[in-house]
Amino acid sequence: MTETLRVAIIGAGPAGIYAADILTKAQAQVDLFEKLPAPFGLVRYGVAPDHPRIKQIIDALHKILDHGLVRLFCNVDYGHDVTREDLEKYYDAIIFATGTIKDAPSTLPGVDLPGSFGAADFVSWYDGHPDVPRTWPLDAKSVAVLGAGNVALDVARILARPADQLLATEIPDNVYVGLAKSPVTDVHVFARRGPAYAKFSPLELREIGQIEGVDIVVYPEDFEFDDASIAAIEKTNQTKQVVNTLTDWALVDPASQHAGRRVHFHFFENPVAILGTEHVTGLRTERTEPGDDGGVVGTGKFTDWVVEAVYRAIGYFGSEAPGVPFDSGKGVIPNQGGRVVDSDGEPEARIYATGWIKRGPVGLIGSTKSDAQETTQNLLHDFATARPAPDRDPNAIVELLKERGVDYLTWDDFKRLDAAEIAAGEAVGRKRIKVVSREDMIAHSKQA
Repeated sequence: MTETLRVAIIGAGPAGIYAADILTKAQAQVDLFEKLPAPFGLVRYGVAPDHPRIKQIIDALHKILDHGLVRLFCNVDYGHDVTREDLEKYYDAIIFATGTIKDAPSTLPGVDLPGSFGAADFVSWYDGHPDVPRTWPLDAKSVAVLGAGNVALDVARILARPADQLLATEIPDNVYVGLAKSPVTDVHVFARRGPAYAKFSPLELREIGQIEGVDIVVYPEDFEFDDASIAAIEKTNQTKQVVNTLTDWALVDPASQHAGRRVHFHFFENPVAILGTEHVTGLRTERTEPGDDGGVVGTGKFTDWVVEAVYRAIGYFGSEAPGVPFDSGKGVIPNQGGRVVDSDGEPEARIYATGWIKRGPVGLIGSTKSDAQETTQNLLHDFATARPAPDRDPNAIVELLKERGVDYLTWDDFKRLDAAEIAAGEAVGRKRIKVVSREDMIAHSKQA
């Protein structure tokens, strides 16, 4: 083939933008489609507002889009505004970088009770996602958070931190109002395994211990390490730092702690049921102990904890893209090296995946870049012998969107929204105040 490669990428989060950057450096023409009125995906809508340095990733992504080599079409809903069949007319390949934004399913008894929440939904609320309600039921004094990863830490930290401490961040106004009224006094984080297997990052763990007005409570009985745990601790410096931090907290004299709010870490406690009839009233856990190969086994000792809300931070899950194969068990688009495959394992021509929808919700930005590299290399290899798209007019997709009345937003439109958020923050001495509703985001984007 001698034609210039034309690629559509669905999803303008880090995975999609990194793939676009690689492809434009290979002289491809790339159009990036995003369902939301703003790009950046989970970096904008999945990182807690009190973690600005993680949000600095946006600066790097901003520079990629600012080069002008990628066309951005925000506020375009794949499967509704455009379909796979549409895009196959105009592009030689389609990459799905739609991420995983839902909570992983849970079969825990009581999971559907009022007061039982998915962490992903809560994160979307406090990050001002335009497609979630503006309010959140924050009426619990004692809360359980299930999970031993950074999302669990984020949820626990946002619940426990006094709301006024968040005013220096880009927290939306409605979120501040909700958190300021929260009566919470105790947040309990439950982990099925021991401290040696916690997936917290050392920095985030230390941060939760530095919140003014919040004490950290760790229980010494959770710190008996078997040989497998000791081996896990010695394996990586990150694990060693996490365990050292937790161990230091376990040595704190409870009589010296007088803060009005507390975050409790409970290890070797496996949640087995959420308790209640009309609303959450408690959580039942089974005490575990080390088993073989770093696993745990139940001891038959159960504890009922009095809590009025439960947040499940047990992982994210992907959503099906219309017209594309989907593994409903793993929550990903099945693929081999980024090449999407059908139920028989046969490649789907010209269809690719990258990011969390490709590999599942694990790994950080470095893994996302590696994903994009693998997927794009395979795409470029395939393009050498592939059949080109029938309509190669770059304006054809623009005309299609206009014909269908799609109010799409460009990169220049987003920069107006970006400027409006920064201006709103500067007016009250903050870096930014995030615009929340879809209607307001579009209005700011279109403002001359």
